[in-house]
Amino acid sequence: MNFTELPKNLPRPDDNGECDHLSETEMPAIILPSTKGNMVDIGRIEANFVVLYFFPMMAVSEGSISEEWDKIPGARGCTPQNIAINEHLDELSRHGAIPIGISTQSIRDLSKISLTRHLSQHVLSDSDLKLKQELNIPVFQVENTVMYKRLTLIIKNSKIVKVFYPIFPPDKHIFEILDWLQVNA
Repeated sequence: MNFTELPKNLPRPDDNGECDHLSETEMPAIILPSTKGNMVDIGRIEANFVVLYFFPMMAVSEGSISEEWDKIPGARGCTPQNIAINEHLDELSRHGAIPIGISTQSIRDLSKISLTRHLSQHVLSDSDLKLKQELNIPVFQVENTVMYKRLTLIIKNSKIVKVFYPIFPPDKHIFEILDWLQVNA
């Protein structure tokens, strides 16, 4: 299975309203471990814009993803999404935007994948679901694992100014972000 490309005929996620409450919300001071080896307080990042993108999980290896993964609307595409964001870091930077990924995967797994895929952006582990508790970020469960649904928050001055949800296809979502920044930066 090639995790860097999306298969055809993936089911499209529906906008079920689970993120309607997030717009204009203040970001809480939550400190999470980063793939860069440090801790990041997501409520206190110095940048014109913070692009906080949530994703379920990137595959660590063949067989680390359920056989049913492709049938879950919005689940497949984490690796292509992270690669696409990494490939557009310069464009994001020109708009004063810093991308930060968040998953419930362990920091160990995320660091290993980030190194393998040469991801330059911070990817944070929220394995304790602190953002679910503080902001009611939507989740889903596969077997015994709870994961974030795919969404993106644009933050300015510690306040959520834009919510992208649902996201499909995830590998093209970077262009929606860049288009929004072009108009709003």
